[in-house]
Amino acid sequence: MSHYQHTFQRSIEHPESFWAEQAKRIPWYTPPKTILSYDEQSAGTAHARWFSDGEMNLSYAALDYHVENGRGDQAAIFWDSPAAKAKQTISYREMRDKVAHFAGALAQLGVTKGDRVVIYMPMIPEAMVAMYACARLGAIHSVVFGGFAPHELAARIEDAEPKVVVAASCGIELGKVLPYKPMVDQAVELSAHKPDACVVYQREAHRAELEEGDYDWEELVANAPFAECVPVKGTDPLYILYTSGTTGKPKGVMRDTGGYAVALAYSMQAIYSMEPGEVFFTASDVGWVVGHSYIVYAPLLVGCTTVVYEGKPVKTPDAGSFWRLIEEYRVKSFFTAPTAFRAIKKEDPDAKLLQSYDISSLKHLYVAGERLDPPTFHWLDDLLEVPVIDHWWQTETGWPIAANLPGIEPVPTKAGSATFPVPGFNVQVLNRDGEQAKPMEQGSVVIKQPMPPGCLTGVWRDEKRFHSAYMAAFPGYYLTGDGGYFDEQGYLFIMGRTDDVINVAGHRLSTGEMEEVVGAHPAVAECAVIGIHDDLKGQLPIGLVIPKDGFDGDEATLEAELIARVREHIGPIACFKQVLVVDRLPKTRSGKILRKLLRTIADGKEFGIPSTIDDPTSLADVHAAMRERSVGAADKATPLD
Repeated sequence: MSHYQHTFQRSIEHPESFWAEQAKRIPWYTPPKTILSYDEQSAGTAHARWFSDGEMNLSYAALDYHVENGRGDQAAIFWDSPAAKAKQTISYREMRDKVAHFAGALAQLGVTKGDRVVIYMPMIPEAMVAMYACARLGAIHSVVFGGFAPHELAARIEDAEPKVVVAASCGIELGKVLPYKPMVDQAVELSAHKPDACVVYQREAHRAELEEGDYDWEELVANAPFAECVPVKGTDPLYILYTSGTTGKPKGVMRDTGGYAVALAYSMQAIYSMEPGEVFFTASDVGWVVGHSYIVYAPLLVGCTTVVYEGKPVKTPDAGSFWRLIEEYRVKSFFTAPTAFRAIKKEDPDAKLLQSYDISSLKHLYVAGERLDPPTFHWLDDLLEVPVIDHWWQTETGWPIAANLPGIEPVPTKAGSATFPVPGFNVQVLNRDGEQAKPMEQGSVVIKQPMPPGCLTGVWRDEKRFHSAYMAAFPGYYLTGDGGYFDEQGYLFIMGRTDDVINVAGHRLSTGEMEEVVGAHPAVAECAVIGIHDDLKGQLPIGLVIPKDGFDGDEATLEAELIARVREHIGPIACFKQVLVVDRLPKTRSGKILRKLLRTIADGKEFGIPSTIDDPTSLADVHAAMRERSVGAADKATPLD
């Protein structure tokens, strides 16, 4: 039995002793004696809770503890902002002091343990300071991605009912300054709940006008006491993070403190192979789960340095930005979303910019957030001398469910696979009858209870929704909402959301597989395949492709070649007969293609423009292209006001 298999088996068969051991990785005020317990969310559904009687404080564990143990002068944060044309290094001691004084400022505004604070900030160190300050007081933070529309921010303020909102005066993107304060004011106006105060961090690019109930960050902090850490239970909530669904009210995913801290500390060693003092760079945003886990909390919990980057993979100034950051800060492990590399590949297909940088410090590259399509995997794999590790997880789990695990036992990678389940996650694939699927047979990917530490403990103030969304489909299992399969070697392949499986004349086909084939064409930079309604066949696939920069071929020829490729690789059964060449695809700000929305338009339904969309004009362009090519019933689709 391999080292991985032994570790994994122990985590599944003896979860209590396994996680009791991992809990020793973090400093507790009172170490837990009750490792695993269950809460009854609703009749007959027990959900795992971890370390219920342990006491700790995450701000202490990630900051004060390291200062007390000789890391006070080590860099905790390298902040790098092409947007603001600024850089800053903040030591562990400086970070602890900033956090303690800002926590003191929040306490003076009446924030105490259990109160909620909504944070609406760009990628600046103060966003991290605000998060840690909440943790220090035992308050619950809810970070909202900076730049979300007022309506979305209002929905989150109304649901979380914060005592205080913390905001920056502006965000800066590609040279454009986005004032935040007017959006906060509008959101508060729209919300039935009114916070007591709003604290604004003033950035030089744009200073906000403050009104009654508004406070200037610097002025507050100047007169604030140094706040000590408030002990919290392992099961006390640390934060609420809303999932950005394209429909319906956003779900407030709740995360506990102790289980999360233990899971993150374990993952930094087992998955990311990081040691104290090394540099970890995650290119994401603090508004998403990846930012919470692997920019803000995990690196500092284990004494690493985290890179906080306020910029884009391209155009700030060019497609070499990531390579520059890896060289400049001697990054050991780097983590971002596949969409970032697709943007780089589109602008610099031969990676000429990489030649200017020394990235020898890099030992591992990690990608997650959406499926890593094989063409992008092969591009990176050919380009770099380090393992390209695709790993899979969700906002709800808070850390990876499946990965290659260089900190336990590295294994060969397979294109399109997230490798093996991470210890603690009893991942299974079930068919429609709820029975285990055979190797290579696709089904619903689920996690058998108990879920390991760090996963969601519920949906904020909505037990019913938690149960119906995650627990009801297969009792005793958590439903991930993704489809996939295990191969004969036990590698896990995630094929996309279960609603990305289409039914063509009674044949269930994965649009993810078709995307693999289309994306492998040398002229294609990025693609999406969606299933649209067809009276005869039930559903038909349609491809949308963005050609690489410099593509000078004929669109009709490209379309014919792509249709032939799908026919060759998947067969005529796919009925893949139409491809639209477009300049861009509608995406969320975290880089996910809005496939569901594209299906809605193609099926001629009314559609709302989600607040999560990065560029609303991209939607209009695709809609126009669909109408021009008579795709489905796109001519009947109308935007909701």
